[in-house]
Amino acid sequence: MDFLVEVVTKIAQGSGFAALDIKTIIMLGIACVLLYMGIGKGFEPLLLVPIAFGMLLANLPITGLFAEPVYDAATHSGTVGFMWVLYQGVQYAIYPSIIFMGIGAMTDFGPLLANPMSLMLGAAAQLGIFAAFLMALVLGFEPAEAAAIGVIGGADGPTAILTASKLAVRLLPAIAIAAYSYMALVPIIQPFAIKLVTTKKDRAMRMPYRAQGVSKRLRILFPIVVTAIAGLVAPSSVALVGFLMFGNLIRECGVLTSLSQTAQNELANLITLLLGITISFSMRAEQFVQWQTLMIMGLGLVAFVLDSVVGVLFVKVLNLITPKNKINPMVGAAGISAFPMSSRVIEKLGQEADSQNHLLMHAVAANVSGQIASVVAGGVVLQYFANNPIL
Repeated sequence: MDFLVEVVTKIAQGSGFAALDIKTIIMLGIACVLLYMGIGKGFEPLLLVPIAFGMLLANLPITGLFAEPVYDAATHSGTVGFMWVLYQGVQYAIYPSIIFMGIGAMTDFGPLLANPMSLMLGAAAQLGIFAAFLMALVLGFEPAEAAAIGVIGGADGPTAILTASKLAVRLLPAIAIAAYSYMALVPIIQPFAIKLVTTKKDRAMRMPYRAQGVSKRLRILFPIVVTAIAGLVAPSSVALVGFLMFGNLIRECGVLTSLSQTAQNELANLITLLLGITISFSMRAEQFVQWQTLMIMGLGLVAFVLDSVVGVLFVKVLNLITPKNKINPMVGAAGISAFPMSSRVIEKLGQEADSQNHLLMHAVAANVSGQIASVVAGGVVLQYFANNPIL
């Protein structure tokens, strides 16, 4: 009997239950809530489900999935956690560049090319980045770290990861989690931000849409010209802009159809899956439940909300200057990079205010301009600190 008790005791002591603490239980509970939001409520499941499940894996005790490499010189062998290996794609910003290729292949820049004015909306919606940067400085972060935190506001996960990997490696896990969590929660956060600065009358404003053709030559030249200009103006942005535009070029050139389809579907889905599940590497209780992480999450949320608010206010000012060609203020909020989530939010809010109000194509034009603007903003930040390394 004593032997049986001893065996049961040893099994219990070696199980995950023995390693549970209150912080781990909290994180497991949060993971379950996020899974419910992604599956039960349908909030951007492509992002939220892998992130939440990765968070579950990260907080199950003593699994060894996230163990760092250990080499035994005597036996010339070693061990390493499988998830640690996958996380190197985040750590060294491999996944962001590849996923940008897929995003570029999926993106139709036609609405932007037909309405170049929407570039202004994309640029305006990035101003929240700089407000968050200033707040991070006030809270005591180093300038480079503050800049990396501010980029969260662009709602562009790959750009946030690449920027953090260059400027704030120690903050990379928290920044990656904040960026992708808020991207997944666009349907919740953005309506709140928009309603703060709009009335129902604003949201019900109709905009006529006139489809305009864009020549094939222009569609092919656009990614080439943008890459060349971005590379000359801000060389550090090429890892971002270059892959985004290369993906778009294989879409538009017409001679790489199979590669375009692969980039849009299999490649983009696979990298999104790996990125979602591996960024949760840092969502372990001992790393995540601390004040600095909470401050980054808070600053990221503020930057995200400010980007949407500034985009709306910019359009309101624009409407005062050009009263004959008014834009629904909500379209300005679509200037963030979260495509196509933000466009869908604008369409939904417009139809809630007026069932016959269709803003989707206008929002798409602003949204794709936001993709370019967020990448350029990240490149400018990288270039600035590359030229001023002492900051």
